[in-house]
Amino acid sequence: MMRWYGGGMGPVGWIVMGLFWIALIAVIIWLVLRLLPSSGHAGPTPTSSPQVPGPESPIDILDRRFASGEIDLETDQAHRAALIAARGSR
Repeated sequence: MMRWYGGGMGPVGWIVMGLFWIALIAVIIWLVLRLLPSSGHAGPTPTSSPQVPGPESPIDILDRRFASGEIDLETDQAHRAALIAARGSR
């Protein structure tokens, strides 16, 4: 009858191998969660103002405020007319 050299892996070997695989899987899951965007990831929210390079024009600010519901249609139209009138008088 043939025997394996050394009698195979002992209980400590099985425990170490199991812990190695658990740690490896945990690291892979952590990397995937860390690298992929998710809803819990810190970043711009729908209610936050968008990051725009450079200064915004008054019309852009007015459009953003209207789109976010900060001002109503009548206020938007009144402010837009005032801005257009102010630009025309320059």
